Order: sequence, then structure tokens, then C-alpha cells
Amino acid sequence: MTNGGKQMSFLNKASFNKTNLQKFYSNYSYLVSFLILFSIATIINPRFLSYTNLSTLLKQAAIIGIVALGMNLVIIAGMIDLSVGSLVALTAGLGVIVLNSTGSIFLTLIFSLVFGTILGGINGILITKGKIAPFIVTLATMSAFRSIIVQLGQGGPFNVGEKSYNTFRLIAAGETLGIPNLAIIFIITAVIISIIMNKTKFGRYVYAVGSNENATNLTGINVNRMKNAVFCITGLLSGLSAFLLSSRLTSITAPNAGMGFELDAIASVAIGGTAMNGGRGKVFGTFLGAIMLQMINNILVIANIPPFLEGLVKGIIIIVAVLFQSKNK
Repeated sequence: MTNGGKQMSFLNKASFNKTNLQKFYSNYSYLVSFLILFSIATIINPRFLSYTNLSTLLKQAAIIGIVALGMNLVIIAGMIDLSVGSLVALTAGLGVIVLNSTGSIFLTLIFSLVFGTILGGINGILITKGKIAPFIVTLATMSAFRSIIVQLGQGGPFNVGEKSYNTFRLIAAGETLGIPNLAIIFIITAVIISIIMNKTKFGRYVYAVGSNENATNLTGINVNRMKNAVFCITGLLSGLSAFLLSSRLTSITAPNAGMGFELDAIASVAIGGTAMNGGRGKVFGTFLGAIMLQMINNILVIANIPPFLEGLVKGIIIIVAVLFQSKNK
């Protein structure tokens, strides 16, 4: 082989390796990010790998992580939901009222799931039937949901009554076989959503809608029905988070409950490797993304970064994650 031929062969191999590397990073960027953050956290905090710290990390990630799993579906479908934080606050506050009125934790759970689904469905109907952009609809309902719960509580808290306090609190604070209940619920929820997205027609249709809505519509798939279903599932998961949040706090302060959940959920989805323009993403990536977000918070605390700058850091994370996605298309 001539020197020119050898050079061409070398260049082809280099190009092939570069393409494979880009493809690998594009598909598994969340794993790379997780390993980097995990290494940093381990280095700066010798107790990071302790069981107590890791279980605490999972508990901290669980409630926002469940919301993020719903946000993941919305973003994969090419949309956005800014109302999840206010939806959680409204559902949690009303859930406490139901609990105090009935004394039944089961009825409170059912109420939270059903009411969250209804609120998510309202978003979906306004988007599909009203032909309004998801950003505008969920921006409006974010304000409306928060306003309703603040008015109902007159700005004050919704406190769990003494009769249900201890039992209800154990749902979020308790453990099963040494594993925090919140972590178990988070993992089970992630597994269920992963099966739905990877093993069912519904999941494939959601990816299709996010990839090319017009082409998907031409294949006979009811795109509006899919969008409604996605927002209903997001509402359902937000309702579950509301139930767990009220169990963990036992007191829902209407103006502050769920505040910033939408940013945390979007950040978890972004650093989890989901394409922000839709059509691509993994549930496991968002699961790790929620955990990474808590790892970042831990690192900021250890580094003595003022808590007021957490929002700045999350904003930068989202921008960097999107930039890396665009570079690896």
C-alpha cells in the first residue's frame, strides 16, 4: 500500500472513531456527567459513599425526580410544562384538607393522583383544543393554580392534623428493609415509566410526536390524544409528588410549596440527556439527572457557595446541557 493509501486509511479510522465517540456521548452523556459528578463528590466529601449519605441523596431526589419523570415525557413529545410546581402545591394543599376531613391516607392518595391527572388534563385540553402553545398555557396555569391554593389557605399553611400525623409522616420518613420509602417509590415509578416508554406503542408514539408531529399525524396516530395523555401522566406523577411532599413536610405553605419544581425538573431532564427539542431521551437519564441535581446541591453546600446562587448554577447547567446536545447531533 502506498503512503497515500495508508494516510487515507488512518484518516478514515480516525473519522470513524470520532463519529463513534460522538455517537456514544450523544446516547450516554448522562452517564459521563454522572461519573464526573460522582467522582468530584467523592473526592471533596469523604463520607459521600456512606449508606446514610447515599440514602439521604435518594430521598432528596425522589420528590422532584418523580415530577421530572413526567416532565421528561412532555419534553420528549416536543412540549414544556411550567405549571408542575404550582400543580404540586395546589394538589398537596387540598390533599391535606382531604386527609384531615376523612382521616384516610388511602383516600388522600387517590385524591392526589386523580386531581393531579385532571389538572394535567386541563393543560392538555387547552393546548390541543384551544390551539395554544404549551409554554403559554402552562405559564397561565402556573399562575392560576398557585393563586387558587394561596386564596384557599389565605396565605397560611395547610397542617396535617394530630390524628393522622404520625402515620402519614411515616410514608415519606419511614424505611422498608432499611431502604427509604421515598427511594423505593422513586425507583418503582422510574421503572414503570421506563417500561411504558420502551416497551409499549404509547412510548413509541410519544417519541414519534416529538420527532416529527406532522409526519406522525399523517401515519394515522391521533397526535392530540397523545399530547393529552402525556399531560395527564405528568399531572398524575405531580399528584404523587404532592402526596409525598405533604407527607414529608406535614405542613404545606401555599405560597412556597413546590416553588421552583419546574426549573429543577427541566434541569434534571436536560442533564439526563433528553433532547430539549423533543424526540429523544431516556427515562434512566432523567432518573440519574434528578440524583445529579442533588449531588450538585451537596457540592455547592460543601464548597460554601451561597444558597441564593443555586438558581444561577441550575440555569447554567441547563444551558451547558443543551449546548452539548446541539454539538453532538
